Amino acid sequence: MIQAAILTLSDKGFRGEREDKSGEVIRNMLMGIDAVVAAYEIIPDEKELITKKLLEFAEKSDLIITTGGTGVGPRDVTPEATRAIIEKELPGFAEAMRMEGLRHTPRAMGSRAIAGIYKQTLIINLPGSPKGVAENLAVVLPVIQHTIGLIKGNVSDCAKDREKH
Repeated sequence: MIQAAILTLSDKGFRGEREDKSGEVIRNMLMGIDAVVAAYEIIPDEKELITKKLLEFAEKSDLIITTGGTGVGPRDVTPEATRAIIEKELPGFAEAMRMEGLRHTPRAMGSRAIAGIYKQTLIINLPGSPKGVAENLAVVLPVIQHTIGLIKGNVSDCAKDREKH
């Protein structure tokens, strides 16, 4: 079972001015891959705070999914906070998510979301809108379990895995 954490980055959500519907979408979708959400928090869009919370969640999580702060606005700093701690970036995740987003809106090319690995934790940035979360997470969801297995050293015969798909 995957131990997951959801981190919502939203100034309005943190102040109680907006309901976190994106976090709910993530929670519901993770049920499909046998993941349990062991940690969840809404915090403001502040780089140092985001980095601190990612490090804290990584101590007890196999997977951290962030929502929000991936655009080009002045307070959108989630990719920078994530990049500050990851040891390996996984550009294929971000590329696949942007490609899927572009099928729905040209605004997806403004996404700066990234994915990467910190120690043995997979971290994935998602946009802040529930629709964007659902579209992006649906693309990477099928490879999350396999990726976490590889991160933890459970290396199977990848060629055989490819033949199955």
